[in-house]
Amino acid sequence: MDVTGTLELIHGSALSEWLRSSLKAMPIVEAVHVMAIATVFGTIFIVDLRLLGLTNIQRSFTRLHHEMLRWTWAAFGVAVVTGVLLFMVNAITYYNNTAFRLKLVAMLLAGVNMVVFENITGKSVATWDKGVSPPTAARVAGALSILLWVAVIFFGRWIGFTKGYDFAIPEDVQLDFEFPG
Repeated sequence: MDVTGTLELIHGSALSEWLRSSLKAMPIVEAVHVMAIATVFGTIFIVDLRLLGLTNIQRSFTRLHHEMLRWTWAAFGVAVVTGVLLFMVNAITYYNNTAFRLKLVAMLLAGVNMVVFENITGKSVATWDKGVSPPTAARVAGALSILLWVAVIFFGRWIGFTKGYDFAIPEDVQLDFEFPG
């Protein structure tokens, strides 16, 4: 099956149809997605500030990293699930959206940055864990991480302004704009 066929299957799935027809589901999914991304960025930002040496270097990087990582991964999991749900509702439009693609590229690069840090720079953490400024490689990893996650957020917001929402109101929706009294 080609990409277009797969996207049409996703777009036409029962879950996607339900999400599109529900007046409450999509705002809830989107709000949870935004909160999850905020948590991902916030926890990563705390670690990155320590990598940059902009916070208390007397605090153990290893301990800080360990404390934040569980929250980062939990929030990232929630962001992935809600992101998939958001994608399903308009899969074809998202797939062809430049901002969406740039967001995915920024996320991939942030992941590569993390893997490089964990497998190369992070191996020397014992020498700069506490009381010593992080090495240049660690500072570069922290700066890149902040830059890439800001790009993820920027492109994620850009999607909302470029994806071509369908503002049609489902036929069975009853809108009551009368105010009592």
